[in-house]
Amino acid sequence: MVTSDRDLARWRLHSQLLAAPVDGARQVVSRLLGVQAENPSQSAWAVATRTTNPRQEDLADELAAGRVLRTHVLRPTWHYVDADDAAWLLDLTAPRVLPVVDAQLRAHGERMTQLTDAVTSILAGTPDRTRGDLAAELAARGFELVGMELMLLLAGLELRALICSGAPRDGEHTYALFADRVPNPRRLDRDEALAELAVRYFTSHGPATERDLAYWATLTLTDVRRGIAEASDRLESFEHDDRTYRHVGGAVPTTAEPAGHLLQLLDEMYRGYQDSRLVIDADRLLSRGRETAIGMALVDGQFVADMRRTVGAKSVTFTLRPLRPLRSSERAALDAAAGRYGAYLGLEPRVVVEG
Repeated sequence: MVTSDRDLARWRLHSQLLAAPVDGARQVVSRLLGVQAENPSQSAWAVATRTTNPRQEDLADELAAGRVLRTHVLRPTWHYVDADDAAWLLDLTAPRVLPVVDAQLRAHGERMTQLTDAVTSILAGTPDRTRGDLAAELAARGFELVGMELMLLLAGLELRALICSGAPRDGEHTYALFADRVPNPRRLDRDEALAELAVRYFTSHGPATERDLAYWATLTLTDVRRGIAEASDRLESFEHDDRTYRHVGGAVPTTAEPAGHLLQLLDEMYRGYQDSRLVIDADRLLSRGRETAIGMALVDGQFVADMRRTVGAKSVTFTLRPLRPLRSSERAALDAAAGRYGAYLGLEPRVVVEG
């Protein structure tokens, strides 16, 4: 039975696989449906830490094979998404996101068809091209488009399911034609897609609210409620703190192992919500204003310290700025988390506590 925000946060550790890891990277991505992936290095750990045997090659192999894509979907940013889910998710969510991207490319309106044709023809001839490659090829065709303008153009083409991530080259993001990477796209009608989204989100992020889902998928509350109604036989709900939380069936977790986690602030445990995001701050220690941290240290699902990761040649340092004095058990849990992260990177872990 849920009686506190701590219960909710602990439950989410299990739903999100942080306390119930699975065998591989593709299973993680499929379970979470979308994993925010702006920073490739740190978002790779967001996937790996949810596996039983974290390895850098795991996600890298899935991206190279095209079974997992890193592309713009759900919100106007990169996400890892299973290739089998990419088409129907784009069909459902891109129409709400594209106006944000297109508005910033208005100055190129008359050339958009030409730019689209140029990018797709370049990738049809030679896939797996970096952004720098595409900039050079476009310049050779008379299109001087670099920096943010080029990134927005490519994001718009990703959202239109014309291009997506190709096989990474020396760890660098590349682009390929969507049709080449997803030759047999899975399509759902709108009601099926809304129901699928609701079930998958509340399975992987639940318990959560309808407003959490609306934010996460850039949908209206009307659409979210429609999906919930379509999937009502597969969802359960309860009331807590004047909110309705939805989830799939199953026992309520009472423990969280491993207890400690060192994560980027873009991790789904934080960024996967908006309405009920701060159940991970039951003691209300975080500022409710502008976010200042770039990483977070969690113990038993609670945000106990800001975290900054610094990667060196032989070691990785996790600098913690506690929101309150850490108990010995909490420090031990975070040392263990640093050990797992260091082993994944192949570096010696160091934990520095400031203050």
